[in-house]
Amino acid sequence: MPETFTEDPLTTERFDEALVYASRHHRRQLRKGGRIPYVAHLLAVASIVLEMETTEDEAIAALLHDVIEDGGGMAAHAEIAERFGPDVARIVLANSDSVTGDADKAPWHDRKREYLERIAHEQPDELRVSLADKLHNARSLVSDHRRVGDELWSRFTTGSGDDVRWYYGGLLTAFAARTEDLGPGGRRALDELERAVRELG
Repeated sequence: MPETFTEDPLTTERFDEALVYASRHHRRQLRKGGRIPYVAHLLAVASIVLEMETTEDEAIAALLHDVIEDGGGMAAHAEIAERFGPDVARIVLANSDSVTGDADKAPWHDRKREYLERIAHEQPDELRVSLADKLHNARSLVSDHRRVGDELWSRFTTGSGDDVRWYYGGLLTAFAARTEDLGPGGRRALDELERAVRELG
């Protein structure tokens, strides 16, 4: 099949700039349990969002979705708004567990319950970035569980596979309640999340 092209590309120099910004911010950060650079997660989340065929703002927010939470705080929120626009900053803030890093993080169960409750009120663009983030995390969980078994759960603050399964089951229920707001691409991602959660048990 021949390659196809467009005169109106979805990604522009703004996306390129966001990729550099995210890579610099997370340069020293690794994924839990290994030597995988954290930027691999950001690229994966952006890829899922792009495959939903949504907007550049959502793709940029996917690259930046952990900047505020992982040390950037509200100063980063202001910078993101200035450099990439208020909608990107809003989506990133909506996907942040914390605005001051570990200093203001509530206990694990409290944070996860609050996140599940927030899904009901997120705007559709915030929702899709959130779903992409959780889908990539679920894919990684499934892959790592196949490889290391229940040793995997020690990487989490809770230390309990039952707790992690509870959370991902709750995510699936919360996203499913918003099916109509996800759009066709988001619904495809939700189907994949359901398969991953089912495999986790």
